[in-house]
Amino acid sequence: MHWRLIKVGSVVEQLPLSRVYQLLEPGPVVLLTTRGKGRANVMTLSWHMMVEFEPPLVACVVSNGDHSFMALRTTRECVIAVPAVHLAAKVVAVGNCSGRDVDKFATIGLTPVPAGLVAPPLMAECFANLECRVVDTRLVNKYNLFVVEVVKAWTNPKQPHPKTIHHKGYGTFVVDGETIKLPSKMP
Repeated sequence: MHWRLIKVGSVVEQLPLSRVYQLLEPGPVVLLTTRGKGRANVMTLSWHMMVEFEPPLVACVVSNGDHSFMALRTTRECVIAVPAVHLAAKVVAVGNCSGRDVDKFATIGLTPVPAGLVAPPLMAECFANLECRVVDTRLVNKYNLFVVEVVKAWTNPKQPHPKTIHHKGYGTFVVDGETIKLPSKMP
């Protein structure tokens, strides 16, 4: 079968390929903590996705230009911390500076908390923290893609119904909206 583009008025318009990610950005913006050379760091991460449920596997794209890249590659450990919308300004501030130049925890006012199984810290302000170990690096050299296994998960009971933020590109975010429930065969 061959597809062809039929333009009817302004119903169909070509989208620049650099903007495709804005359409497919799947999950909430998270904070990724690492520990390298004896120092903890945190970065903003929005390019991630679930790969498997049991054990929980997450694929994360961490640019080799990011300060966290070498720590993650070397130590093979991280924490994925999930912030609620009330932390949006701090999440953006984390993403707008480099751990090479600044202690983001002190500068931005985030609280690192010791994790149970990995060296990188949990984030006290986040409603969920996932301790992770890298289990697959086959796509790191080509795509900067790490597959991590969640080895311990934490939630904050004081934040029972958090709203997450989702990156739409160029400083635009969407906040979780209305929850709907539909019949499903999935648990």
